[in-house]
Amino acid sequence: MQSRPETRVDVLVIGAGPTGLACGIEAQRAGFKVVVVDKGCVVNSLFHYPAHMTFFTTPELLEIGNIPFTTAHQKPNREEALEYYRKVAEHYHLLISQYQKVEAVSGKDGDFHVATSDRLGRIYDYHTRKVIVSTGYYDLANQLNIPGEELPKVSHYYQEPHPFFDTDVLAIGGKNSAAIAALDLWRHGARVTLVHRGAKLHHHIKYWILPDIENRIKNKEITAFMNTTVESIAADHVMLKTPDGSLRLKNDFVFALVGYHPDYDFLRAMGIELSSEQCRPVCDPQTLESNVPGIYVAGVIVAGSRTNEIFIENGRFHGQNIAAHLKKKMQVG
Repeated sequence: MQSRPETRVDVLVIGAGPTGLACGIEAQRAGFKVVVVDKGCVVNSLFHYPAHMTFFTTPELLEIGNIPFTTAHQKPNREEALEYYRKVAEHYHLLISQYQKVEAVSGKDGDFHVATSDRLGRIYDYHTRKVIVSTGYYDLANQLNIPGEELPKVSHYYQEPHPFFDTDVLAIGGKNSAAIAALDLWRHGARVTLVHRGAKLHHHIKYWILPDIENRIKNKEITAFMNTTVESIAADHVMLKTPDGSLRLKNDFVFALVGYHPDYDFLRAMGIELSSEQCRPVCDPQTLESNVPGIYVAGVIVAGSRTNEIFIENGRFHGQNIAAHLKKKMQVG
């Protein structure tokens, strides 16, 4: 691997999602030299959302950096959000290193070294005084750990329905992702079966989605199996474990939409302690500095496994908390 010259900054942010961008912007506004690195593109998780997704929230609650989010709609869609965050990054001339995966973080408070690698195997070295970790959770899907999960017909993400017209599709899960995918697939001509291990769909499903999916199931337009798990996946079928016993279903594609989780191993590798039950990083609740001096955590990873507690709407303020603490602890320049 080829090594690149070292880049020196005051603050390095790992993760270019909305919260990571907000952290970078606030640190930069406080007078510090900042770089944001991400193993994917800017707001990579939003890019991988379903193509025609509409946000649950209103645009002002997605705003960062005091830049208005203007839209003609009451609730913005994915495309508008992608454009908004691109424009914000451009407005602040934020230094963002896309498609660079962090390989190692070493050193100590005031003297950290961060090594990254790009898609060509080149190594980049950063020297930074502080590190902010805002890596989100959407890149790591929860696994079913069943035979056949590795087949190419299985996906843990859903983007658009067209390729699945006139096919037999299984959606696994009982929350928003599974419900939205099942409805979208059905409306575009797929034969959809929904499987959920619980007795009923989750109460966290958005209030306008829940009656829709329940009515489709009631009308038998979407077949649903509750208290059911998938035993195995094969090339042309799936095996279900239902309350009435095993059932073989003809199947072409599977969407295993059973949630996502933060990269706990990455956090532990930096020395960040995690709580035993919910894997929450040990940090100061106000400053968000972790148990490792000089390393801060921000965004959804602060909630550990309780990923439904922190969203863009509240995670975007973490940058202000961290920047305020940085100003107290560091001299600019």
